[in-house]
Amino acid sequence: MTAVTLAGAEADPRRRLKVLASQEALLAIAVIGLAVAVGLYNPRFLAARNLSDVLLGNAYIAVAAVGMSMVIVSGNIDISVGALIGVLATISGTLAVNGAPIVIAWLAALVAGVLVMALQGVIIAYLRIPAIVVTLGMLSILKGGLISVTGGKWITDLPDSFHLADIELSGVLPFPVFLMILVTVLAALWMRYSASGRAIYAVGGNAEAARLCGISQPRTIVMVFALHGLFAGAAALLYATQLRVIQSTVPPNLELTIITASVVGGVSILGGVGTVAGSTLAAVLIAEIASALVFIDVSPYWIRAVQGVLILVTVIADILRRRRMAGA
Repeated sequence: MTAVTLAGAEADPRRRLKVLASQEALLAIAVIGLAVAVGLYNPRFLAARNLSDVLLGNAYIAVAAVGMSMVIVSGNIDISVGALIGVLATISGTLAVNGAPIVIAWLAALVAGVLVMALQGVIIAYLRIPAIVVTLGMLSILKGGLISVTGGKWITDLPDSFHLADIELSGVLPFPVFLMILVTVLAALWMRYSASGRAIYAVGGNAEAARLCGISQPRTIVMVFALHGLFAGAAALLYATQLRVIQSTVPPNLELTIITASVVGGVSILGGVGTVAGSTLAAVLIAEIASALVFIDVSPYWIRAVQGVLILVTVIADILRRRRMAGA
């Protein structure tokens, strides 16, 4: 490989890193700017209780978006995550109500999440079936199975010790917010500085080049999906413990919200580019927009349209950016 080629290969990741950093900065500015604008229109929006509800009620989405970002960066997609979170929440809640040790109830959601997602990763990686097809099939299995087994009945009488979302660290920091921050920071550092984390970018950016460098695409994909399952399990625990009951149904459009957070956060739908920090900021922004609609007297149902616009704008911007970088 020539010196010119090496220089170009080194410059391209650096250029992409600068672009992603600018996107994260824009998201942070958008979060702050929206809060100020809506607060000027309706000061109640800036009430501590409302801002706390925005973070606490959506921390599980940010945690799930971390795993989704890894999956999309690897060049894949998962549309079964919403159904899986519903199933894992039900499994954990059922164990807790039936007298299982609370730690076992929590661990069950994490282990089951890893197993289900790892299975999908194996099918995608080794049978070479497109991720959209595999996860669509799993979505139907999980949705249908959940309704068939539970009959749609809610889980009630959960023990007080089950509610992770009620824990406050040092009496100040709610556990869901702490977990959201911790997961984001650790995942960001791992993806940026570890060999296995950088392998995700390599596989998603150019699978053939990654193979020639000695990176196993199948093993990387299985690893990514297993990690995605772990984060989905953690998200399910936050979702299950934020209320006193667990709805034995799949949260509506949850997978769309999670994918939107990842894509708006700067993860390229084409793979190979993105950060988990951006997806977390985007998850907060989407939750903030949903809350803002209520305070400016706009129907909250418009949030779905807003999500659709955000996805289209972000994907179009990403494609135009790629073309500009390729022509540079």
